[in-house]
Amino acid sequence: MSLILYNTLTRRKEPFAPADPARVTMYVCGPTVYSYAHIGNARPPVVFDVLHRLLKARYGQVAYARNITDVDDKINAAAKAQGTPISAITDKFARIYREDMTALGVLPPTAEPHATAHIREIIAMVEALIASGHAYAAEGHVLFHVPAFAAYGALSGRNMDDMIAGARVEVAPYKKDPADFVLWKPSSPDLPGWDSPWGRGRPGWHIECSAMIGKVLGPTIDIHGGGNDLIFPHHENEIAQSVCAHGGAPLARFWLHNGFLTMDKEKMSKSLGNVLLVNELVKIVPGEAIRWALLSAHYRQPLDWSDDLVTQAKRTLDRLYLALDQTKHIQAAQVPVPEAVAAALNDDLNTPIAMAEMANLVRALNSAATDAEKAKLKGELLATGAVLGVLQQDPAVWLKGSADSSGVDAAHVESLIAQRNAARKARDFKEADRLRDAIAALGVVIEDRADGTHWRRAG
Repeated sequence: MSLILYNTLTRRKEPFAPADPARVTMYVCGPTVYSYAHIGNARPPVVFDVLHRLLKARYGQVAYARNITDVDDKINAAAKAQGTPISAITDKFARIYREDMTALGVLPPTAEPHATAHIREIIAMVEALIASGHAYAAEGHVLFHVPAFAAYGALSGRNMDDMIAGARVEVAPYKKDPADFVLWKPSSPDLPGWDSPWGRGRPGWHIECSAMIGKVLGPTIDIHGGGNDLIFPHHENEIAQSVCAHGGAPLARFWLHNGFLTMDKEKMSKSLGNVLLVNELVKIVPGEAIRWALLSAHYRQPLDWSDDLVTQAKRTLDRLYLALDQTKHIQAAQVPVPEAVAAALNDDLNTPIAMAEMANLVRALNSAATDAEKAKLKGELLATGAVLGVLQQDPAVWLKGSADSSGVDAAHVESLIAQRNAARKARDFKEADRLRDAIAALGVVIEDRADGTHWRRAG
């Protein structure tokens, strides 16, 4: 079964095959670490984590790089506002970002290049672009000359006037063309800077990714991913720089972009006060529920984030975990994902269909007549969960945590269950029924099984 991916560059679905099956290469633009990541920032790492898992299952070796942008004007402004060294800002928020992504079940990339660790490569790339006539130095700046790259605009499909307006470019007197963009810029004494042939300065944002990709993965990679907002100008500029610096070699064979995330059908905006931080959300909602919600729409489509979306994600996972908990005496068979799940994920990562198939598996598991059938279905459910990055917890722990997250005192529930069991043993059924009602009033469902009494949050 072929893996089919939508290529933004060609605007169509194409069968994917790596240039080297022994080393699949993928790069996804990571965070600029000056503040906390919001829920919209979390969609790309979660989406491409599913692709990472799928590629690993298919090919084995995947060289997956997700960068850290740790030199940027926003970082400088945050450090100045807080009166702290820039490294204190970047180290803090890089660490928090990793913790937040781990909470969402995102596997660590195989490489996490930092921009500040690749200044030498950045300077070398800028020098190569000047030497080839694609860039020029002016007043301490180095700029890429857009008219020198005829294919500029192929990724976004915009004409030059639209691109200039869309980029809100600075029309500076030292520019040869309004569309030209900065590769290197001068730094004042109070800003981070490195010695270069053009004076002390720092890199522009776009050149950082191009240099890191070239160093960590090579001049041409299999897949480059990111959000729709990066298509222009960031990815357009990456292509121009890399192609021109590497003698015409394409930067990426496949370009994948995820759709925008809105909050109650409004674009997320600090000015609107509707920015939801991952670091705060994971303290009140299980990371797997957040992940499920992020994958509930096809990755290329917009996703509207709401409390109802998260609540439904949590309830769905409760049902999946309950099915696993009820068959904990059954050893899951070691089986691949079902054909229907594989077909969905191989069709441009159609996670909603794959998730619907998980619901079908649960229904079949709950009604299976034999242990052998249950073992197979349970194995298929867990195999699907592994590719989607869910069902990674012990079912009993999850189900108790479900009650905990709803404000239920787990110790109190356990105490009531113990009292009820004692009443039943003493054949005091009236007291046992009273205690069952008391437990139900807490929003908890109990189930008496051969191995004891189990409980979970209702709903």
